[in-house]
Amino acid sequence: MKYNKILWEDLGVSVSFSEFYVDGGASEIHSILEINDNLLAAEEQFKNLSEALKRLKNEAAFRKMKLHWQRFFVSDAANQRGFIAGDRAVSIIEQAPLNGSKAALWAYFIEDVPLAYSHIFTAGLSGKTGDSYQQTQEIFNRYDEILAEAGASLEKNCIRTWIFVRDIDNRYSGMVRARREIFERQGLTKDTHFIASTGIEGRSAEPETLVVMDAYAIPEIESGQIAYLQGRSHLNPTHEYGVTFERGTKIAYGDRSHVIISGTASIDNRGEIMYPLDIEQQTCRMLENVETLLAEAGASFDSLCYLIVYLRDSGDYERTKLYFAKRFPAVPFVILLAPVCRQGWLIEVECSAVIRGGDARFKGF
Repeated sequence: MKYNKILWEDLGVSVSFSEFYVDGGASEIHSILEINDNLLAAEEQFKNLSEALKRLKNEAAFRKMKLHWQRFFVSDAANQRGFIAGDRAVSIIEQAPLNGSKAALWAYFIEDVPLAYSHIFTAGLSGKTGDSYQQTQEIFNRYDEILAEAGASLEKNCIRTWIFVRDIDNRYSGMVRARREIFERQGLTKDTHFIASTGIEGRSAEPETLVVMDAYAIPEIESGQIAYLQGRSHLNPTHEYGVTFERGTKIAYGDRSHVIISGTASIDNRGEIMYPLDIEQQTCRMLENVETLLAEAGASFDSLCYLIVYLRDSGDYERTKLYFAKRFPAVPFVILLAPVCRQGWLIEVECSAVIRGGDARFKGF
């Protein structure tokens, strides 16, 4: 993995990005764009983020790339939604960047060449009526329709979800119950498999929306390409404490493998929170868990594409930023205000990695 950084002082925007190149295949870039000038008005911050994205496409590394996915992390979705032009692959989630800016952006590029697989990103699926249980049911019903239009299904083709719950301390259980029931109906059980996921605090621009989901699916994927990561020395199966997601997933292509790590916190192999009230110890254990999952897939921190870090308490930002800057000086990362699904967890992280050498039985990426 190759890492780079750019600072455009005139825009007050910094960019960090990871580059994965493969001969004869499609290269990939993950980038994190952050506002550094917090004195700018909200509209100007969003305008400068947009301009930075345009400039990025003219950089040498990006000239042959196509933008496949964007997520804007914003501080006030209701008032900032109008600053962002979006479609099905543009996610807008209220999770305030903890550097004090109005917004940050995660953008994923793939080289603009014919691909062997479709990569379908869906953003902003939301419910409109009822509680978190009912809205989650509504979301997955809509997603089933989207997948069916692509000749795909939740059980066979969905690789990852992100589920954002408004007021997670009170509404997470409703989402969990609805997802479990939906999965059972579709054959997703502890005896088959679940789906890699992050379930975290987040909200959309609409006041009636309690749950929002983004998702990633690959219609052409074969079951033999997917391996589910357990990390049993450090983690237990999620169903043992009532939730239904995979700790991580490895997808093998002919020319590389992708490793997706779900939202991971300071937990042990009995499902218990480790180091309550200690942000530094929780951070260390959390990353130890991630490292264990990566190793199971044949990856390491050197293979990372990006890190997204969620904090419950904004007062932990400075220490967390220093820790990640020291531990991962080159890897793109962003730190957001987003309480984790259990009150005792102070921090959570998600990430992905790419490793060379896939499985010759399958087509390249």
